[in-house]
Amino acid sequence: METFLKEKKTEMLQLIEQLVNIDSGSYVKKGVDQVGAILKEKYEELGFLVTVKEQKQFGNNMIIQHKNADDPKIILVAHMDTVFPEGTVAKRPFYIEGNRAYGPGVVDMKSSQVELIYAIKALQKIGSKSIENIQIILNGDEEIGSITSRPLIEKHSIGKEYALIMEPARKDGSLVTARRGGGHYEIIVKGKAAHSGIEPEKGRSAIEELAYKIIQLHSLNNHEKGISVNVGLIEGGTSVNTVSASAVASVDIRISEMEQAAYLEKKIKEICSKSEILGTEIVLEGSISRPPMELNHQSEELLHIIQDVGKEIGLTVKNTATGGGGDASFTSATGVATVDGLGPVGGNAHSEREYLEIDTLPERTHLLAKTIERLSE
Repeated sequence: METFLKEKKTEMLQLIEQLVNIDSGSYVKKGVDQVGAILKEKYEELGFLVTVKEQKQFGNNMIIQHKNADDPKIILVAHMDTVFPEGTVAKRPFYIEGNRAYGPGVVDMKSSQVELIYAIKALQKIGSKSIENIQIILNGDEEIGSITSRPLIEKHSIGKEYALIMEPARKDGSLVTARRGGGHYEIIVKGKAAHSGIEPEKGRSAIEELAYKIIQLHSLNNHEKGISVNVGLIEGGTSVNTVSASAVASVDIRISEMEQAAYLEKKIKEICSKSEILGTEIVLEGSISRPPMELNHQSEELLHIIQDVGKEIGLTVKNTATGGGGDASFTSATGVATVDGLGPVGGNAHSEREYLEIDTLPERTHLLAKTIERLSE
């Protein structure tokens, strides 16, 4: 298997280049679906059945499993969308520099898509029946919160024993065993306009009210416990000499434990339930929508299995936690043992210098294939 994958490295890179050179940002539906069409063809060539879940606004989602599969116990999740807008590829297409490959979405996560396909090819090469024990969800809107694909992921996680999520490994090669959950709120304050020089006493400043709310919200931060409340965007007012009649704040929430969600939701509602400035009104919209991925007992056991597989093939596998959200939170919340970061090693995701460590492609594909085999025994 190891020799086979090393021999296929150039072939893998060629497919990665093809995928990277398609603009497939979350809002570029035609590009996401073009990537999906290529992957669909590859899986069908391997004897897999592909069910396409059509979407009107965002990229289509796909459910994939072997034609002989019967109640597979492993779910794998990989997204086809990137964060980059249409036209990015024309400015900076795929290229290789030294031992790294660059391009929009090269490691987050088009290389992971290719790794998954070649892990299946490697298992087919040795005649392993484990390829009949996997179900794959490819989604087209992960980068914007898995709006359409979350219900699909949650539905197909039920009854599974293991979830392997194909986000890239961290820069040091670590797998991800914990992710923070969170959500977004918008606070809309309505005041009363007045001329700040002629009759300021007749005004009711929405900006002043919002300032109180920002201070109160930020007092909820508890970084030691993994609670983060950040008012990241504010806007309001019409001119410098007008008491502001409106103001809006966008709030980002992060949590490390599911129990923290109810506490924060209660506190935020309390803060926004009353005005400090008489005559202002407050509207609160949003929620904590993404559960955290916690390192529980079953996920820890799955990690140890992957680490044992790593030792067998000469690869030291470490694990870490990250503040970013991902689809692993959805599989974990359904009670399935979940490990994330099973893609190849890379870094600088979502930036102009996003890169893939090319030499990690065969070894991480080998690790994935052997893990699927081990979990199917």
